[in-house]
Amino acid sequence: MAELLDHITPMSEGQRMLLEALKSDEYEIVGVFGPTGTGKSLLCALYGLDAVLSGKYRRFIISRPIVDVVTGKEITAIEAGPLYHELFSAYLKDILSDFIDWKKVEALLKEGRLVFADTHYLRGRTFDNSVVFVDDAQAARPESAIEVLMRVGRNSKFIVAGDPVLQVTPGITERNGAIVLREVLLGEGRAKVIDLGLKDVVRPGAKRGIRLLMEMLMRSRQLNDLEKRVLEIARIYAPDADIVTILDLTEDKEAFEIESEHTPDVLIVVKEGYLARLIGKGGERITKIQDEAGVKVRAIELTLNFTNFIKAVHPVSWIHKHVVDADFAGPFLVIKVAREFGAFVGQKGFHVKFISSALKKLININAIAQEAEELPSEEEEVLLEEAKPITRRRKRTRS
Repeated sequence: MAELLDHITPMSEGQRMLLEALKSDEYEIVGVFGPTGTGKSLLCALYGLDAVLSGKYRRFIISRPIVDVVTGKEITAIEAGPLYHELFSAYLKDILSDFIDWKKVEALLKEGRLVFADTHYLRGRTFDNSVVFVDDAQAARPESAIEVLMRVGRNSKFIVAGDPVLQVTPGITERNGAIVLREVLLGEGRAKVIDLGLKDVVRPGAKRGIRLLMEMLMRSRQLNDLEKRVLEIARIYAPDADIVTILDLTEDKEAFEIESEHTPDVLIVVKEGYLARLIGKGGERITKIQDEAGVKVRAIELTLNFTNFIKAVHPVSWIHKHVVDADFAGPFLVIKVAREFGAFVGQKGFHVKFISSALKKLININAIAQEAEELPSEEEEVLLEEAKPITRRRKRTRS
């Protein structure tokens, strides 16, 4: 009996849920979606190998798009020739080298019990008594991803993994394979969808990579006239500040009827560690930028702490105190709010729509709000209450 998974200790709650779903006979389909470094490929590949080595399934079928990162073009097995097998082997060796003797993997390949399947050539094939694993689904076109699912036969388990947001291949539409499959599986019987987020990232260096990906998205934005003008002014008064991007919020403020004095007209995003250089010792730099631009300006550092972003732009100045979590879940940033949920969402949902629109412009991701399942402790509750404006507390006392 193979016991590869028995030697794996989950390093996050999301990984624990994934392992349970993979091992469970209750689910014929398992979908796991989240950023790089969360262990998606490793755990799914180990399960497939374990299932074949133990005799539970006859074959382990892996289908993974191989994409030229320069052109964004997916390379077929025919185009790549012998290189196709080499690239697939290298991919597996990279993630499995510390967990299994590679000779065992090579033996499975020779015996036909481990198969690399090209998504372009699946018509007419059926995979019975198999574990079928589609990895990097975000790099596959939706029709290709669905085609793999259609090939799954009797007594088989289908697993799909992907990053719906940050590792999208150029040329693939916003409705990439990972997003489409996740939506399909959410309503499917005997299927389990698991969303992993930043809190599940365990690979060293992965969080830095995610931050750099976000920075790349922001730096590649096309700036409008106001954003360009603020950038030019900022470079005059804060030439040593590494500015990532400038975000014009004026149109969204008007569209979502945001009249709060707290919300800026323009948000400046700087690289981590450069905020003080933009603001100045006594705030004199950002004041000069604001005065010359003629708009209200606020600045934040680019980090993976989205609460800082919410604090900077949400119309309710104290609402960030009630945000207990802000993390990726599928193609969304899910913001969990304890108490004061209505204040966070706003009338007609305009506050959360405003936040979502700003994030969409920055990193091409929408935000949704959820009420937190767990409320803060009594000590945290006191701190949150003290953070509210005095006038609000007085009104509550009178009532």
